[in-house]
Amino acid sequence: MDDHELAATLAEEAGKLLLAIRSQGGAAGDRQSNALLLERLAQARPDDAVLSEESPDDAARVDRSRVWIVDPLDGTREYGEPPRPDWAVHVALAVDGEPVVGAVALPAEDLVLRTGVQLELAPPVPGPIRMAVSRSRTSPRVRRLLETLSATSVPMGSAGVKAMAVVRGAADVYAHSGGQYEWDSCAPVAVAAAAGLHVSRLDGSPLRYNRPDPYLPDLLICRPELAERVLRAVNGG
Repeated sequence: MDDHELAATLAEEAGKLLLAIRSQGGAAGDRQSNALLLERLAQARPDDAVLSEESPDDAARVDRSRVWIVDPLDGTREYGEPPRPDWAVHVALAVDGEPVVGAVALPAEDLVLRTGVQLELAPPVPGPIRMAVSRSRTSPRVRRLLETLSATSVPMGSAGVKAMAVVRGAADVYAHSGGQYEWDSCAPVAVAAAAGLHVSRLDGSPLRYNRPDPYLPDLLICRPELAERVLRAVNGG
């Protein structure tokens, strides 16, 4: 099983576990999904390092070339509000800081989007730009971007779901400002880049992973033909 297949298999397996134990709530989901992913990665890739939202960070990972970056349950809040479908599982592999492998499981939709297979970008949709935004915590910077672009907001839950909405053609832009960590974006960025989308920080700089501090507070994923326009708008150009 290559790295792409492994990421997809683990994301799907964790998603099925989360569906089975959903009645136990988000804390149990986070814990049990994390335990499953750590066990499977230790078996399949014992020489690789792991960075997980739900585990203590090991500083030794920064000296490793291959680091799996996982979010066992992205959208704990939405997961705890059944039957909401807008939560995800992220499994990614960064090699020398680059997000080269990724899988985002959307368990409530029985769907895994992944690298290592052909991903077809949906055709553009006429009309206003559609921007995936948080249903409860849209930052002032993102609100200003919505106004500048005269965009339509598409509220939804987890970061992975928002990113995959752009991949799937349900949104055109996902811009985030206000705080995230590497596990929030690594798998979605890998999948989005594989689908031909623009991925970067909000200032246009590259997204780098496996840094000593995993805080990675901003993100832009958008259709490639919109990238220049969105970057100008978000940076006051």
